[in-house]
Amino acid sequence: MNNNNPKLTPFAQRLRKEMTKEESRLWYGWLRKLPVGFKRQKVIGDYIADFYCPSKKIAIEIDGSQHFSEQGVKKDQERDAFLKSRRITVLRYSNAELNENFDGVCMDIYYRITGVITEPQHTWLRDLNYHDPDSEQ
Repeated sequence: MNNNNPKLTPFAQRLRKEMTKEESRLWYGWLRKLPVGFKRQKVIGDYIADFYCPSKKIAIEIDGSQHFSEQGVKKDQERDAFLKSRRITVLRYSNAELNENFDGVCMDIYYRITGVITEPQHTWLRDLNYHDPDSEQ
């Protein structure tokens, strides 16, 4: 049964085209290469998840500064409670975490998906042609 709000679809499509720097880095540098499929800006109920893996029921949220205001925290708690009611696990990373510890965020996501703890130099990263797009600057 699909109870997703169809009115959010055009907004989600626009968000896919206008990803933040951090969302773009995570998508192009990591998520789209994983062996499980992630969707960008996925409408779930009355919310839009930054990234969603339906096979693992994992949503990933990249939190900018607006998420740390009193109102932002409240909205995130409501969203997380709704997603949890759908048995979706929410992984949250701040922009700062992503910018300061990209490898660590990627390893954490991989662990949450597979249950395997690993290091960036391991072959599965090389097999995925892993690279941090910002490391070339």
